[in-house]
Amino acid sequence: MSKTLKLTLDILIGAAAPVVILKYGTAPLGTLNAYLLAALVPVVWVMLDLFVITRRFNFITTYGGLSAVMRGALAFWYVDGALFAFKDSASYLLAFFVFGVTALMSRPVTRSIALQGLGPDTPEREQQMDRLLDEPTVLRAMQRAGLLIGVTNLAAGAANYVINLRLVVAPFNTPAFNDQVANVNAITRLVLVLPDMLALFFAFSMMYKAMYALLPADAGADPDAGEFWTLLARREDAMALVTAGESGGAALGTALGAGDVQSRAARQAREEFGLS
Repeated sequence: MSKTLKLTLDILIGAAAPVVILKYGTAPLGTLNAYLLAALVPVVWVMLDLFVITRRFNFITTYGGLSAVMRGALAFWYVDGALFAFKDSASYLLAFFVFGVTALMSRPVTRSIALQGLGPDTPEREQQMDRLLDEPTVLRAMQRAGLLIGVTNLAAGAANYVINLRLVVAPFNTPAFNDQVANVNAITRLVLVLPDMLALFFAFSMMYKAMYALLPADAGADPDAGEFWTLLARREDAMALVTAGESGGAALGTALGAGDVQSRAARQAREEFGLS
């Protein structure tokens, strides 16, 4: 499944389907049944994607699966008012702790995202990636990227809490409650995802810019000369020639120009979103 199709299905099933079910399914299905179905359909989709469609178990898919399980479990916490607003914002709080707090602890989970995004497919490439990601400038970029994602989710969670608190005022298990939840979902599941996507894009670009800045420039007319793994292998060859006591990153002396680095980083980030 292409990344573009996957993103489209995520939006339709994760954002649009719950609104439709709450709006048009409450009368025929019953208030509680419609509420649970709207809450669990996105969870089932994530589980189906994890165990049947992609069947890839890594940090990103595991985090998505655990988030879905948490949302599914919270669906059976029948509350309204401030507690419902908190419940509906719990996933944002989880994202803040996973990305923001780990970055502050100098153990950014964005390292795992970088590894999985580039996908080293041999032990040698894994070792090369580890050395690149251990560079101080790359580590700092991964920490800033984690903080960016974490703080963005914290702000989105606060906004989500306030919106729910003010708009979902009916008692739980009433048609009015379902309708109000649908109205809020129509706003938050679309509007609040935009800053999250932008934060992810700029976070990825930030990490890739730091990586490409430590890779050598293209060489010759070889169409594969600018490919990431080719550049990384050339970096390893150059570092092998560095004399003892010199800094590997500084001794290369062949880093890409700032404009080229930025364009490569942006292209790599777009690929993560299926836009290239």
